[in-house]
Amino acid sequence: MHKLWPLLIAASIGATAFQVEAGDDYQLLVGSYTAGRSQGIYRLGFDGATGQINSKPLQVIKSENPSWLTLSQDQRHLFVVNENGPGQADPVGRVSSYAIDPKTHELSLINQVQSLGNEPTHASLSSDARHLFVSNYSVSEDPGGTLAVLPVSADGTLKPVVQMSSHPASRVNPERQMSAHVHSAVPSPDGKYLFVNDLGADRVYAYRYDPQANPQRPLTPAQTAFVALPPGSGPRHLLFSNDGKHAWLTMEMSAQVAVFDYHDGRLTQTQMVDLAAGQPASDKAAAALHASADGRFLYVSNRGTANQMLVFAIDPATGHLKELQRRSVEGDHPREFSLDPGGRFLLIANQKSNQIVVVDRDARTGLLGKTLQKLPMDAPSDLKFLLRQ
Repeated sequence: MHKLWPLLIAASIGATAFQVEAGDDYQLLVGSYTAGRSQGIYRLGFDGATGQINSKPLQVIKSENPSWLTLSQDQRHLFVVNENGPGQADPVGRVSSYAIDPKTHELSLINQVQSLGNEPTHASLSSDARHLFVSNYSVSEDPGGTLAVLPVSADGTLKPVVQMSSHPASRVNPERQMSAHVHSAVPSPDGKYLFVNDLGADRVYAYRYDPQANPQRPLTPAQTAFVALPPGSGPRHLLFSNDGKHAWLTMEMSAQVAVFDYHDGRLTQTQMVDLAAGQPASDKAAAALHASADGRFLYVSNRGTANQMLVFAIDPATGHLKELQRRSVEGDHPREFSLDPGGRFLLIANQKSNQIVVVDRDARTGLLGKTLQKLPMDAPSDLKFLLRQ
């Protein structure tokens, strides 16, 4: 029996209790793009002692472009955006719901609905699990990106979109910002607000979430309706600290991370960190960010020609970041990554070099060490762990 790993997993996935032991075997869900050889979602075994992913899938779920995976708090349901759009095998953006067997982790399709937008790239669940917030990125200028709100039944069934929102574009970058491009939408830690990151608008929009007032239109603009960001910065993903007092935002086009204080629906910027200061524009493509379970370290991926993973120490009082390390991802286009449940390894989905890279991690210092595995995987885009109940 391995010693219990001192991580508060429930803080990041809800109140449901999950047992996590260093050295445990887990299961890993991999989302992907399917224009090449990938068939969709892969369920793989993961050895928590060695950091090795089993190359033989436990299950393959055929699905078109399941690029982002959202687990319910109790891990009984999986919601998947099918990032489809014009010119693809399936030109219609969709969202799929799956039931997860609590014992075997076998996935079975519940239903699928349209997202009413092109290239949905992200989804998140409301704190009460009654609504799924889907970000229709929309690569093309017309019709542009939108936020879609879908009701979710207790059994995981998705209902059709009941509310949509769009935003005016900043038009700073004539190639990428001539219309809205909603990249992600993240609920606040208290569950009362939703923050929508629009790459095309250079703004983070804030909405009040109140399904009791109007179940069919649960979102209304917050009193402070948006946070303006530097022109041409392109906000992408937002992450709140464990204590809910701070937040970090990657800005894709400027390769920066903005640090905020958070209180009652309002984000106040306190720091701006450059990931590629003084470097050419080809180095600037910030993407994913995740914090260690103990809240001490933040990890950020930067794509482009940089292809780096950056490690920051987090000041517990202010949320400010201090750079500790820059490390090659040993591949191309680290779209997403994940820390394993035991906190000993970091897994990187290198989309364009078709691989998942597993890197050793020192939980005490936060630093990344040697590469342990490079698993061939066609166009991986997201990684989510399933835990034992």
